[in-house]
Amino acid sequence: MSDPYRGRVAVVTGAASGMGRSLAIELARRGARVALCDVDAAGLAETAARCRVLGAQVEAEVVDVVDYEQMCAFAATVIARFGVVHDLFNNAGIGFVGTIENSDIKDIARVVDIDFWGVVHGTKAFLPHLIASGQGRIANTSSIFGLFAVPSQSAYNAAKFAVRGFTESLRQEMLVAGHRVTVSSVHPGGVRTAIATNAAGSDEHQLHRLSALFDRIALTGPDQAARVILDGTAAGKPKILVGPDAHVTDLLVRVLGSSYQRPLAWLIAGVLDSALPTHIA
Repeated sequence: MSDPYRGRVAVVTGAASGMGRSLAIELARRGARVALCDVDAAGLAETAARCRVLGAQVEAEVVDVVDYEQMCAFAATVIARFGVVHDLFNNAGIGFVGTIENSDIKDIARVVDIDFWGVVHGTKAFLPHLIASGQGRIANTSSIFGLFAVPSQSAYNAAKFAVRGFTESLRQEMLVAGHRVTVSSVHPGGVRTAIATNAAGSDEHQLHRLSALFDRIALTGPDQAARVILDGTAAGKPKILVGPDAHVTDLLVRVLGSSYQRPLAWLIAGVLDSALPTHIA
């Protein structure tokens, strides 16, 4: 039976490392033609080379997803090269650790610009081509932190919740309009990538503690995550949960509602070794 990606053209943002690289390589392995972008030129070149070794046709370009004009130019380049786009994986993102009280407004804006507006820009640039293909698919990377909120992740939570809302609304718009474009919101749990170690932060103590915790509890490898995402996208799943922690969290939040917030706040305060205020209202 033919793979659901064979012969299709798939776009991956944030393809220079981590989950983006694994998505690109797995797409190439499954017979897709891939269009890849990232701001990291060296990492992007390495990903592209690994895809070409697998026999894939590759278009790779250094693009900043924060810049809408760059994304539109990239979309035009991909169409000029391949003539069509079938699949879009809005994957680019960064991490940040810091409370609202202690974070600089520029740090918050940077997270939202990349993690949320990058998704919007990718979607706007490629959506007309996905609709025109008659069989388009979009997978937007939210997070387990798009399902529940955590102290010191305010900016990241805001961006990932926004991605979830944007994606769920977009899916409904495609249904209402009758467009043959499926839309999926992707919620990875702890995936063993460098997003935590590369994250910036307003407090070095908090950043070190939470990065160390992430390294201990990350349960899913990026290659496994890529396979789950590709299978879920091909099946048109509205919500793709990646890793057992994502499945458990999704269930708990739906059962507990907002009552999860108080015990989680105390737990995180303990992890940070009293870095957060001891009084939690």
